[in-house]
Amino acid sequence: MSGNFAVEIISPNQSVLKSETEEVILPSFEGEMGILKDHVSLITFLRPGIITVKKNNQEIKFFVEEGTVEFSKNNLLILTSTAKNLSNLSKDDLNDLIKKSQEKIDQKDINDKEKYLLSHKIDVLKSVN
Repeated sequence: MSGNFAVEIISPNQSVLKSETEEVILPSFEGEMGILKDHVSLITFLRPGIITVKKNNQEIKFFVEEGTVEFSKNNLLILTSTAKNLSNLSKDDLNDLIKKSQEKIDQKDINDKEKYLLSHKIDVLKSVN
């Protein structure tokens, strides 16, 4: 019996990924969450971080800033406007994202929630860079 399940990452403009996979690791507000076949049904929100899709001893990684996740009947649906395949991001792209986030976090009219999310985004991008 196969240990695979369906995963789809969708942004407003396109389907970013549609595949069968063995495991997906998600950055949720509850912490990093691993999804395997037959996982309990769930709906959650993404925080800034890396989605890792594992299949055949290979990993595909996507940087996301936000989104929603639904897992039901071995179908994982990830809706986000910010999924970026890490293999397509250069060091300059990462540095630019860090710089823009740092500029936003330094603004005086930013609330604590935005500061938290931006600081987490910066930490994730620096760990990738």
